[in-house]
Amino acid sequence: MNADADRPTFLLVHGAWHGAWCWEPVRAELDADGWRSHAVDLPSANPPAGRPEGARPAGMLDDAAVIRESLRRIEGPVVVVAHSYGGVPTTEAISDAANVVRAVYVAAFQLDAGESMFTFRGTPVPDDGAGQVPPHPDSRRLFFDDVPEADAARATARLRPQAVRSFAERVTSAGWRTVPSSYVVCERDLVFDPSQQRELAARADSVHRLASGHSPFLSMPRQLTDVLVEIAAPTLPAGAGARAAEPSLEG
Repeated sequence: MNADADRPTFLLVHGAWHGAWCWEPVRAELDADGWRSHAVDLPSANPPAGRPEGARPAGMLDDAAVIRESLRRIEGPVVVVAHSYGGVPTTEAISDAANVVRAVYVAAFQLDAGESMFTFRGTPVPDDGAGQVPPHPDSRRLFFDDVPEADAARATARLRPQAVRSFAERVTSAGWRTVPSSYVVCERDLVFDPSQQRELAARADSVHRLASGHSPFLSMPRQLTDVLVEIAAPTLPAGAGARAAEPSLEG
């Protein structure tokens, strides 16, 4: 289906250890419904080709710069969708992005200025923040417990080490304080406790729920797409058409 020019574009931001690849099923659903989308590769988990050996790993602020540059290249309004860690650089990047009409946090860290992943989770901050964190040995179960076996195996094999600096660097500007935001709580999440998600969701303007594990973009891409469309539809100009969205799935 051809994308409706009146609709905002979705910019999809992955979480730690992942890449833009994880959004492919949702992008296919959005495309079928006539919505444009882009997905970014964050350098904290996807170092650019040609990076000099020994160069410091990218941090959260580097990830935010990549998101900010992606936003500059998109014409018209944008709904930014962030998953898990991706919520941190998204929060940083959207604070000065004039074309962002809404941010959507999917089981994501909707942090405030002065917070980092380490501080929010009560984890001691390393002295230098150097090095990388490999994927968890139990990633298959934690991330993809409700994902079909073949898809889960492929996804687990594509996980990459994550730069420690991305977890240590603090948010300097909380974009959700000026940009409307929505939160999608994943009620069966084994990685990010749903009670903590609900704590952060109190910072958002609207809250939605999915009866999913940590990765609904792979376990229930159609249902997640319906929620995203439901959230994005009110941003349409008056009179513009939009596919009717199904209600959020309550956990």
